Amino acid sequence: MEFFQVQSVKRMRELIEEYVPSQRMTEDVLLSCAQGRTLAKDVKSREDVPAFSRSTVDGYALKAADTYGAGEAMPAFLNDAGAVEMGKAASIKVRPGEAVYVPTGAMIPEGADAVVMIEDAEMFDDLLTVMKPAAKNENIIWRGEDCEKDGILFKAGRVIRPQEAGTLASLGITEINVYRQPVIGYLSSGDEIVPYDTPSLQEGEIRDVNGVTIPAMIEAMGGKSEISEIAKDERNDYLAKASALFERCDMVILSGGSSVGTKDFTTEVMTSLGDQNPGMLVHGLSVKPGKPTIFAVSSNKPVLGLPGHPGSAMVIFQMFGKSIIARLLGQTQASSFTTTATVSQNIPSSPGRTDFIRVTLDTETAVPKAVPVLGKSGLVKTLVKSDGLLEIEEQKEGVLQGETVTVHYFI
Repeated sequence: MEFFQVQSVKRMRELIEEYVPSQRMTEDVLLSCAQGRTLAKDVKSREDVPAFSRSTVDGYALKAADTYGAGEAMPAFLNDAGAVEMGKAASIKVRPGEAVYVPTGAMIPEGADAVVMIEDAEMFDDLLTVMKPAAKNENIIWRGEDCEKDGILFKAGRVIRPQEAGTLASLGITEINVYRQPVIGYLSSGDEIVPYDTPSLQEGEIRDVNGVTIPAMIEAMGGKSEISEIAKDERNDYLAKASALFERCDMVILSGGSSVGTKDFTTEVMTSLGDQNPGMLVHGLSVKPGKPTIFAVSSNKPVLGLPGHPGSAMVIFQMFGKSIIARLLGQTQASSFTTTATVSQNIPSSPGRTDFIRVTLDTETAVPKAVPVLGKSGLVKTLVKSDGLLEIEEQKEGVLQGETVTVHYFI
């Protein structure tokens, strides 16, 4: 057997965009259960956010023009016009030459256009001494500044994080419409693979690492994982377990049995699932690590065959599995968050393939520095030590020290 449909990383990404359907099934969930879910509809603001103009500091609301030129040697003097209480409407109007005390979060009284911090002023009887000028709009959040009433607060495709949930809570929104969580089936294969909770190994046996790491990455993405029993290197057993997942799940991930060997049934199994329209799209990827990667779409369901090696499997899932699941989640945001960094040293590469180098990120410099994690690529501990993957594109012969590169963060 040979890899008969080897594709580039660029083409793999194009195929995912072209053939993996974007999620369309939706459901309503309580805001308290919405963490990590993806909005299926735009959310409009029911009211101005914030609902009233408020101070961001403890200080004095005033007209900024009254403080221009103020300093410790020649302060500005303003008349005390009262105070605004927390949780109550500001009934006082600020006139030229006046100031009103406002605590943090209190309503800004009419006529004020700035707040001077309390530490930059001092009250003597009914006279406020201001030792520092205030700029117009300083220390004020104006009504509707976050979002105006009926304006789009969040667009469909946005993932709900704590900050989005908090914003929705501030509007009294208790329920939102989100895309349904896709169910991703996972199957490890191999006569040598045994469950990870096997207390003691027989000679030649290997605990199922991928059966823990890949489902964990699926869950971290926001999907639901369904894990099958390990398939033996026997066609009927492999096909039966893969078919059962294919019938129940929105996507199937197979690990092991995708390289060249007499007992590698992954290709045969994948071409037996569903209607094979369009069928096998990738059989081999011009990438290191992870060349024995297989990708197909059948009956509108993606099937991804990962290398059996835990390090390679995690890298391929990180770079491509995430992108597939992001589409199944209905996400419009990039599923693989990246940053730019400079390389700490020269790194050679072979043109004609894309290399993913494990790196740590030194953030103590103005621009993060990508430092390669030394060690054999087959060791899982090199992934544990890494912050992300540095991508060296296939047309390059490597990167030079100080060169700007793209680093893909791990989940």
